[in-house]
Amino acid sequence: MEIFEQWESDIRGYCRAYPTVFSTATNARQVDEQGKSYLDFFAGAGVLNFGHNNPKMKAAIIDYLQKDGVVHSLDMYTTAKREFISAFADTILKPRNMNYKMQFMGPTGTNAVEAALKLARRVTKRQQVIAFSQGFHGMTLGALACTANEYFRNASGIPLQFARHEPFENNPGGGIENLKALRQLLKNTSGGLEAPAAFLVEAIQAEGGVNIASQEWLQELQQLAKDVGALLILDEIQVGCGRTGKYFSFEGLGIEPDIICLAKGIGGFGTPMAMNLNKPEHDVHWSPGEHTGTFRGQDLSFVAGREALRYFDDDELMSQTQRRGELIHARLQEIQHSYPDAGFDVRGVGMIQALDVVDGALAKAIANRCFETGLLVGPCGTGGRVVKLLPPLTISDEELDEGLSLLAAAVAYCME
Repeated sequence: MEIFEQWESDIRGYCRAYPTVFSTATNARQVDEQGKSYLDFFAGAGVLNFGHNNPKMKAAIIDYLQKDGVVHSLDMYTTAKREFISAFADTILKPRNMNYKMQFMGPTGTNAVEAALKLARRVTKRQQVIAFSQGFHGMTLGALACTANEYFRNASGIPLQFARHEPFENNPGGGIENLKALRQLLKNTSGGLEAPAAFLVEAIQAEGGVNIASQEWLQELQQLAKDVGALLILDEIQVGCGRTGKYFSFEGLGIEPDIICLAKGIGGFGTPMAMNLNKPEHDVHWSPGEHTGTFRGQDLSFVAGREALRYFDDDELMSQTQRRGELIHARLQEIQHSYPDAGFDVRGVGMIQALDVVDGALAKAIANRCFETGLLVGPCGTGGRVVKLLPPLTISDEELDEGLSLLAAAVAYCME
Protein backbone atom coordinates (compact mmCIF):
# COMPACT_ATOMS: atom_id res chain seq x y z
CA MET A 1 0.00 0.00 0.00
CA GLU A 2 3.04 2.27 0.04
CA ILE A 3 2.31 3.46 -3.51
CA PHE A 4 -1.08 4.82 -2.43
CA GLU A 5 0.34 6.47 0.67
CA GLN A 6 3.17 8.06 -1.30
CA TRP A 7 1.23 9.33 -4.30
CA GLU A 8 -2.50 9.46 -3.59
CA SER A 9 -4.08 12.49 -1.93
CA ASP A 10 -4.61 12.44 1.82
CA ILE A 11 -8.29 13.03 1.14
CA ARG A 12 -8.80 9.31 0.50
CA GLY A 13 -11.32 7.96 2.98
CA TYR A 14 -12.83 4.49 2.63
CA CYS A 15 -9.43 2.85 2.18
CA ARG A 16 -8.59 3.92 5.73
CA ALA A 17 -11.54 1.88 6.99
CA TYR A 18 -10.66 -1.07 4.74
CA PRO A 19 -6.82 -1.13 4.79
CA THR A 20 -6.10 -3.77 2.20
CA VAL A 21 -5.66 -3.95 -1.58
CA PHE A 22 -8.62 -5.64 -3.23
CA SER A 23 -7.93 -7.68 -6.32
CA THR A 24 -11.09 -9.47 -7.48
CA ALA A 25 -14.81 -9.38 -6.77
CA THR A 26 -17.81 -11.57 -7.54
CA ASN A 27 -21.40 -10.78 -6.51
CA ALA A 28 -21.26 -10.21 -2.72
CA ARG A 29 -17.57 -10.99 -2.19
CA GLN A 30 -14.31 -9.13 -2.64
CA VAL A 31 -10.92 -10.80 -2.39
CA ASP A 32 -7.71 -8.95 -1.59
CA GLU A 33 -4.30 -9.62 -3.10
CA GLN A 34 -3.39 -11.79 -0.12
CA GLY A 35 -6.30 -14.10 -0.96
CA LYS A 36 -8.51 -13.09 1.98
CA SER A 37 -12.24 -13.05 1.16
CA TYR A 38 -14.64 -10.39 2.43
CA LEU A 39 -18.41 -10.39 2.32
CA ASP A 40 -19.45 -6.98 1.01
CA PHE A 41 -22.35 -5.44 2.95
CA PHE A 42 -21.31 -1.99 1.73
CA ALA A 43 -21.65 -2.58 -2.03
CA GLY A 44 -20.19 0.69 -3.21
CA ALA A 45 -22.55 2.70 -0.95
CA GLY A 46 -25.51 1.36 -2.91
CA VAL A 47 -23.96 1.31 -6.38
CA LEU A 48 -23.71 -2.48 -6.65
CA ASN A 49 -27.33 -3.45 -6.08
CA PHE A 50 -26.80 -6.34 -8.50
CA GLY A 51 -23.43 -7.41 -7.18
CA HIS A 52 -19.83 -7.20 -8.32
CA ASN A 53 -19.21 -8.30 -11.92
CA ASN A 54 -22.80 -9.26 -12.52
CA PRO A 55 -22.42 -11.97 -15.20
CA LYS A 56 -25.34 -10.84 -17.37
CA MET A 57 -24.13 -7.24 -17.41
CA LYS A 58 -20.53 -8.26 -17.95
CA ALA A 59 -21.49 -10.40 -20.93
CA ALA A 60 -23.57 -7.57 -22.42
CA ILE A 61 -20.72 -5.05 -21.98
CA ILE A 62 -18.12 -7.40 -23.50
CA ASP A 63 -20.39 -8.13 -26.44
CA TYR A 64 -21.00 -4.41 -26.97
CA LEU A 65 -17.28 -3.64 -26.88
CA GLN A 66 -16.41 -6.48 -29.23
CA LYS A 67 -18.88 -5.05 -31.73
CA ASP A 68 -17.19 -1.63 -31.44
CA GLY A 69 -20.26 -0.09 -29.85
CA VAL A 70 -20.06 3.64 -29.12
CA VAL A 71 -18.62 4.14 -25.62
CA HIS A 72 -18.70 7.92 -25.27
CA SER A 73 -21.35 10.00 -26.98
CA LEU A 74 -22.04 13.24 -25.04
CA ASP A 75 -25.80 13.49 -25.57
CA MET A 76 -25.88 12.20 -29.13
CA TYR A 77 -28.28 9.42 -30.04
CA THR A 78 -26.91 5.87 -29.77
CA THR A 79 -28.45 2.43 -29.94
CA ALA A 80 -27.41 1.80 -26.33
CA LYS A 81 -29.17 4.93 -25.08
CA ARG A 82 -32.30 4.14 -27.10
CA GLU A 83 -32.50 0.65 -25.65
CA PHE A 84 -32.07 1.92 -22.11
CA ILE A 85 -34.67 4.69 -22.47
CA SER A 86 -37.16 2.34 -24.08
CA ALA A 87 -36.66 -0.33 -21.42
CA PHE A 88 -36.89 2.17 -18.55
CA ALA A 89 -40.13 3.60 -19.94
CA ASP A 90 -41.67 0.15 -20.54
CA THR A 91 -40.45 -1.51 -17.33
CA ILE A 92 -40.53 1.28 -14.74
CA LEU A 93 -42.58 4.28 -15.85
CA LYS A 94 -45.54 2.91 -17.81
CA PRO A 95 -46.55 0.19 -15.32
CA ARG A 96 -46.64 2.87 -12.61
CA ASN A 97 -48.51 5.40 -14.76
CA MET A 98 -45.58 7.79 -14.34
CA ASN A 99 -45.03 10.45 -17.00
CA TYR A 100 -41.52 11.90 -16.81
CA LYS A 101 -38.77 13.05 -19.13
CA MET A 102 -35.38 11.41 -18.57
CA GLN A 103 -32.48 13.84 -18.23
CA PHE A 104 -28.89 12.61 -18.28
CA MET A 105 -26.16 14.82 -16.87
CA GLY A 106 -22.75 14.24 -15.32
CA PRO A 107 -22.34 10.69 -14.04
CA THR A 108 -22.77 11.05 -10.26
CA GLY A 109 -25.53 11.76 -7.78
CA THR A 110 -24.34 15.25 -6.98
CA ASN A 111 -24.65 16.11 -10.70
CA ALA A 112 -28.26 14.94 -10.60
CA VAL A 113 -29.00 17.13 -7.58
CA GLU A 114 -27.31 20.16 -9.14
CA ALA A 115 -29.43 19.80 -12.28
CA ALA A 116 -32.60 19.39 -10.22
CA LEU A 117 -31.88 22.53 -8.20
CA LYS A 118 -31.13 24.48 -11.33
CA LEU A 119 -34.35 23.40 -13.02
CA ALA A 120 -36.45 24.13 -9.92
CA ARG A 121 -35.03 27.64 -9.73
CA ARG A 122 -35.64 28.15 -13.43
CA VAL A 123 -39.26 26.96 -13.19
CA THR A 124 -40.17 29.01 -10.12
CA LYS A 125 -37.85 31.98 -10.64
CA ARG A 126 -36.91 31.64 -6.98
CA GLN A 127 -33.54 30.96 -5.36
CA GLN A 128 -34.03 29.46 -1.91
CA VAL A 129 -34.27 25.70 -1.39
CA ILE A 130 -35.45 23.98 1.77
CA ALA A 131 -33.66 20.73 2.65
CA PHE A 132 -33.65 18.75 5.89
CA SER A 133 -31.43 17.92 8.83
CA GLN A 134 -29.40 14.71 8.46
CA GLY A 135 -29.78 14.93 4.68
CA PHE A 136 -26.93 14.13 2.29
CA HIS A 137 -27.14 15.25 -1.34
CA GLY A 138 -23.60 15.55 -2.70
CA MET A 139 -20.30 17.40 -2.62
CA THR A 140 -20.58 20.09 -5.31
CA LEU A 141 -21.56 23.49 -4.00
CA GLY A 142 -25.29 23.53 -4.72
CA ALA A 143 -25.82 19.99 -3.47
CA LEU A 144 -23.45 20.62 -0.57
CA ALA A 145 -25.49 23.65 0.49
CA CYS A 146 -28.42 21.25 0.88
CA THR A 147 -26.32 18.65 2.71
CA ALA A 148 -26.52 18.95 6.48
CA ASN A 149 -23.29 17.27 7.61
CA GLU A 150 -21.03 19.87 9.21
CA TYR A 151 -17.81 18.02 8.36
CA PHE A 152 -18.57 18.07 4.65
CA ARG A 153 -19.95 21.60 4.68
CA ASN A 154 -16.88 23.02 6.39
CA ALA A 155 -14.66 21.78 3.55
CA SER A 156 -16.31 24.12 1.04
CA GLY A 157 -14.20 27.12 2.00
CA ILE A 158 -16.99 29.57 1.13
CA PRO A 159 -20.46 30.36 2.45
CA LEU A 160 -23.04 27.83 1.27
CA GLN A 161 -25.96 29.95 0.17
CA PHE A 162 -29.56 29.72 -1.03
CA ALA A 163 -30.47 26.68 1.07
CA ARG A 164 -31.84 26.32 4.57
CA HIS A 165 -32.62 23.28 6.67
CA GLU A 166 -35.74 22.22 8.50
CA PRO A 167 -35.73 19.23 10.88
CA PHE A 168 -36.36 15.86 9.25
CA GLU A 169 -39.46 14.13 10.55
CA ASN A 170 -37.83 12.11 13.34
CA ASN A 171 -35.24 14.75 14.27
CA PRO A 172 -35.82 17.03 17.29
CA GLY A 173 -38.37 19.66 16.34
CA GLY A 174 -39.51 17.72 13.28
CA GLY A 175 -42.82 16.17 12.33
CA ILE A 176 -46.20 17.24 11.01
CA GLU A 177 -46.50 20.13 13.44
CA ASN A 178 -43.22 21.57 12.22
CA LEU A 179 -44.47 21.50 8.63
CA LYS A 180 -47.70 23.18 9.69
CA ALA A 181 -45.72 25.89 11.48
CA LEU A 182 -43.54 26.31 8.39
CA ARG A 183 -46.70 26.66 6.29
CA GLN A 184 -47.92 29.49 8.52
CA LEU A 185 -44.58 31.29 8.28
CA LEU A 186 -44.52 31.00 4.49
CA LYS A 187 -48.10 32.29 4.23
CA ASN A 188 -47.40 35.20 6.59
CA THR A 189 -46.24 38.20 4.56
CA SER A 190 -44.42 39.37 7.70
CA GLY A 191 -43.09 35.90 8.57
CA GLY A 192 -39.63 36.66 7.22
CA LEU A 193 -39.38 33.58 4.99
CA GLU A 194 -39.33 33.65 1.22
CA ALA A 195 -41.25 30.93 -0.59
CA PRO A 196 -38.70 28.33 -1.79
CA ALA A 197 -38.02 27.10 -5.28
CA ALA A 198 -38.08 23.52 -4.02
CA PHE A 199 -38.14 21.16 -1.10
CA LEU A 200 -35.35 18.57 -1.42
CA VAL A 201 -35.80 15.41 0.61
CA GLU A 202 -34.90 11.73 0.90
CA ALA A 203 -37.80 9.43 1.78
CA ILE A 204 -35.14 7.33 3.52
CA GLN A 205 -32.02 9.18 4.64
CA ALA A 206 -29.22 6.75 3.89
CA GLU A 207 -26.03 8.57 4.90
CA GLY A 208 -27.99 10.41 7.59
CA GLY A 209 -28.52 7.21 9.55
CA VAL A 210 -31.29 5.29 7.75
CA ASN A 211 -34.02 7.63 8.96
CA ILE A 212 -37.39 6.79 7.43
CA ALA A 213 -40.06 9.36 6.66
CA SER A 214 -43.69 8.38 7.17
CA GLN A 215 -46.35 8.48 4.49
CA GLU A 216 -48.23 11.16 6.42
CA TRP A 217 -45.21 13.45 6.69
CA LEU A 218 -44.26 13.07 3.03
CA GLN A 219 -47.81 13.78 1.93
CA GLU A 220 -47.94 16.86 4.13
CA LEU A 221 -44.64 18.03 2.65
CA GLN A 222 -45.91 17.42 -0.88
CA GLN A 223 -49.06 19.42 -0.20
CA LEU A 224 -47.03 22.24 1.34
CA ALA A 225 -44.82 22.37 -1.76
CA LYS A 226 -47.87 22.58 -4.02
CA ASP A 227 -49.55 25.23 -1.90
CA VAL A 228 -46.54 27.56 -1.92
CA GLY A 229 -45.72 26.96 -5.60
CA ALA A 230 -42.49 25.03 -4.94
CA LEU A 231 -41.25 21.83 -6.57
CA LEU A 232 -40.82 18.60 -4.63
CA ILE A 233 -37.49 16.91 -5.40
CA LEU A 234 -37.00 13.32 -4.20
CA ASP A 235 -33.39 12.20 -3.82
CA GLU A 236 -33.48 8.47 -4.60
CA ILE A 237 -29.77 8.19 -5.29
CA GLN A 238 -28.86 5.59 -2.67
CA VAL A 239 -32.24 4.03 -1.86
CA GLY A 240 -33.70 3.74 -5.38
CA CYS A 241 -33.34 1.07 -8.08
CA GLY A 242 -34.87 -1.71 -5.99
CA ARG A 243 -32.95 -1.28 -2.75
CA THR A 244 -36.11 -1.11 -0.59
CA GLY A 245 -37.96 -3.95 -2.30
CA LYS A 246 -39.66 -1.54 -4.67
CA TYR A 247 -38.02 0.33 -7.50
CA PHE A 248 -38.60 3.70 -5.80
CA SER A 249 -38.51 4.07 -2.02
CA PHE A 250 -41.64 6.28 -2.10
CA GLU A 251 -43.82 3.82 -4.03
CA GLY A 252 -47.23 3.30 -2.44
CA LEU A 253 -46.97 6.46 -0.33
CA GLY A 254 -49.12 8.68 -2.54
CA ILE A 255 -46.17 10.85 -3.62
CA GLU A 256 -45.69 12.28 -7.12
CA PRO A 257 -42.39 14.20 -7.07
CA ASP A 258 -41.76 16.95 -9.57
CA ILE A 259 -38.18 15.72 -9.99
CA ILE A 260 -36.66 12.36 -9.01
CA CYS A 261 -32.86 12.09 -8.74
CA LEU A 262 -31.33 8.70 -9.55
CA ALA A 263 -27.70 7.53 -9.73
CA LYS A 264 -25.57 4.83 -8.06
CA GLY A 265 -27.45 1.59 -8.81
CA ILE A 266 -29.04 2.75 -12.04
CA GLY A 267 -25.89 1.98 -14.04
CA GLY A 268 -26.03 -1.57 -12.70
CA PHE A 269 -22.44 -2.66 -13.11
CA GLY A 270 -20.64 0.01 -11.12
CA THR A 271 -20.08 2.15 -14.20
CA PRO A 272 -21.13 5.74 -13.47
CA MET A 273 -24.52 7.08 -14.43
CA ALA A 274 -27.04 9.61 -13.16
CA MET A 275 -30.51 10.44 -14.39
CA ASN A 276 -33.26 12.82 -13.32
CA LEU A 277 -36.91 12.22 -14.00
CA ASN A 278 -38.53 15.58 -14.67
CA LYS A 279 -42.24 16.16 -15.03
CA PRO A 280 -42.78 17.28 -18.64
CA GLU A 281 -44.33 20.62 -17.66
CA HIS A 282 -41.10 21.48 -15.85
CA ASP A 283 -38.70 20.01 -18.38
CA VAL A 284 -39.87 22.46 -21.05
CA HIS A 285 -38.15 25.22 -19.07
CA TRP A 286 -34.75 23.92 -20.19
CA SER A 287 -33.19 25.38 -23.32
CA PRO A 288 -31.07 23.01 -25.46
CA GLY A 289 -27.58 22.55 -24.02
CA GLU A 290 -28.32 24.73 -21.01
CA HIS A 291 -27.09 22.06 -18.62
CA THR A 292 -24.42 19.75 -19.99
CA GLY A 293 -21.87 17.18 -18.85
CA THR A 294 -19.05 15.52 -20.73
CA PHE A 295 -19.94 12.04 -19.48
CA ARG A 296 -23.72 12.17 -19.72
CA GLY A 297 -23.43 9.83 -22.70
CA GLN A 298 -22.04 6.86 -20.74
CA ASP A 299 -22.95 4.04 -23.10
CA LEU A 300 -21.44 1.20 -21.07
CA SER A 301 -23.74 2.29 -18.26
CA PHE A 302 -26.68 2.31 -20.66
CA VAL A 303 -25.81 -1.25 -21.67
CA ALA A 304 -25.44 -2.47 -18.09
CA GLY A 305 -28.41 -0.43 -16.89
CA ARG A 306 -30.59 -1.98 -19.54
CA GLU A 307 -29.61 -5.44 -18.27
CA ALA A 308 -30.39 -4.33 -14.70
CA LEU A 309 -33.91 -3.44 -15.76
CA ARG A 310 -34.52 -7.09 -16.69
CA TYR A 311 -34.60 -7.83 -12.96
CA PHE A 312 -37.83 -5.82 -12.84
CA ASP A 313 -39.63 -7.67 -15.63
CA ASP A 314 -41.34 -9.63 -12.85
CA ASP A 315 -41.64 -9.43 -9.05
CA GLU A 316 -39.14 -12.17 -8.19
CA LEU A 317 -36.20 -9.99 -7.13
CA MET A 318 -38.34 -7.43 -5.28
CA SER A 319 -40.22 -10.14 -3.37
CA GLN A 320 -36.90 -11.70 -2.47
CA THR A 321 -35.55 -8.31 -1.38
CA GLN A 322 -38.54 -7.72 0.89
CA ARG A 323 -38.19 -11.19 2.39
CA ARG A 324 -34.48 -10.77 3.00
CA GLY A 325 -35.06 -7.31 4.42
CA GLU A 326 -37.38 -8.79 7.01
CA LEU A 327 -34.77 -11.43 7.82
CA ILE A 328 -32.00 -8.82 8.25
CA HIS A 329 -34.28 -6.68 10.40
CA ALA A 330 -35.12 -9.63 12.64
CA ARG A 331 -31.45 -10.58 13.04
CA LEU A 332 -30.56 -7.00 13.95
CA GLN A 333 -33.36 -6.97 16.52
CA GLU A 334 -31.86 -10.10 18.06
CA ILE A 335 -28.61 -8.17 18.49
CA GLN A 336 -30.53 -5.21 19.92
CA HIS A 337 -32.36 -7.40 22.43
CA SER A 338 -29.10 -9.01 23.54
CA TYR A 339 -28.07 -5.64 25.02
CA PRO A 340 -31.28 -4.23 26.49
CA ASP A 341 -29.53 -1.46 28.39
CA ALA A 342 -27.41 -0.19 25.48
CA GLY A 343 -30.14 1.85 23.82
CA PHE A 344 -29.62 0.24 20.40
CA ASP A 345 -32.20 0.86 17.67
CA VAL A 346 -32.95 -1.00 14.45
CA ARG A 347 -34.25 0.76 11.34
CA GLY A 348 -34.63 -0.08 7.69
CA VAL A 349 -36.74 -0.98 4.68
CA GLY A 350 -35.92 -3.85 2.34
CA MET A 351 -32.18 -4.34 2.06
CA ILE A 352 -31.09 -1.05 3.54
CA GLN A 353 -31.01 -1.82 7.24
CA ALA A 354 -29.21 -0.27 10.18
CA LEU A 355 -28.17 -0.89 13.74
CA ASP A 356 -27.93 2.38 15.68
CA VAL A 357 -25.45 1.71 18.49
CA VAL A 358 -25.72 5.28 19.83
CA ASP A 359 -21.97 5.87 20.03
CA GLY A 360 -19.75 6.62 17.04
CA ALA A 361 -16.66 5.10 18.65
CA LEU A 362 -18.52 1.84 19.22
CA ALA A 363 -19.83 1.77 15.64
CA LYS A 364 -16.31 2.31 14.33
CA ALA A 365 -14.97 -0.48 16.55
CA ILE A 366 -17.69 -2.83 15.29
CA ALA A 367 -16.91 -1.95 11.66
CA ASN A 368 -13.19 -2.52 12.31
CA ARG A 369 -13.86 -5.90 13.89
CA CYS A 370 -16.11 -6.84 10.98
CA PHE A 371 -13.29 -6.00 8.58
CA GLU A 372 -10.84 -8.13 10.56
CA THR A 373 -13.19 -11.11 10.38
CA GLY A 374 -14.11 -10.70 6.71
CA LEU A 375 -17.15 -8.41 6.49
CA LEU A 376 -17.39 -4.92 5.00
CA VAL A 377 -19.89 -2.54 6.64
CA GLY A 378 -20.00 1.23 6.83
CA PRO A 379 -20.91 3.53 9.74
CA CYS A 380 -23.12 6.54 9.01
CA GLY A 381 -25.40 8.99 10.80
CA THR A 382 -24.53 11.66 13.34
CA GLY A 383 -21.04 11.02 14.65
CA GLY A 384 -20.95 7.75 12.71
CA ARG A 385 -23.13 6.04 15.30
CA VAL A 386 -25.11 3.85 12.89
CA VAL A 387 -23.88 0.58 11.33
CA LYS A 388 -25.52 0.48 7.89
CA LEU A 389 -26.03 -2.71 5.87
CA LEU A 390 -26.30 -2.55 2.06
CA PRO A 391 -25.59 -6.06 0.76
CA PRO A 392 -26.16 -6.69 -2.97
CA LEU A 393 -29.75 -7.62 -3.71
CA THR A 394 -28.36 -10.69 -5.49
CA ILE A 395 -26.51 -12.09 -2.47
CA SER A 396 -27.19 -15.75 -1.65
CA ASP A 397 -29.14 -16.68 1.47
CA GLU A 398 -26.08 -18.55 2.76
CA GLU A 399 -23.81 -15.52 2.39
CA LEU A 400 -26.41 -13.24 3.94
CA ASP A 401 -26.63 -15.52 6.97
CA GLU A 402 -22.83 -15.71 7.19
CA GLY A 403 -22.47 -11.93 7.09
CA LEU A 404 -25.14 -11.36 9.73
CA SER A 405 -23.43 -13.90 11.99
CA LEU A 406 -20.11 -12.06 11.55
CA LEU A 407 -21.82 -8.80 12.48
CA ALA A 408 -23.38 -10.31 15.61
CA ALA A 409 -20.00 -11.71 16.63
CA ALA A 410 -18.34 -8.34 16.05
CA VAL A 411 -20.91 -6.57 18.24
CA ALA A 412 -20.42 -9.19 20.98
CA TYR A 413 -16.64 -8.77 20.74
CA CYS A 414 -16.88 -4.98 21.09
CA MET A 415 -19.44 -5.13 23.91
CA GLU A 416 -17.27 -7.33 26.14
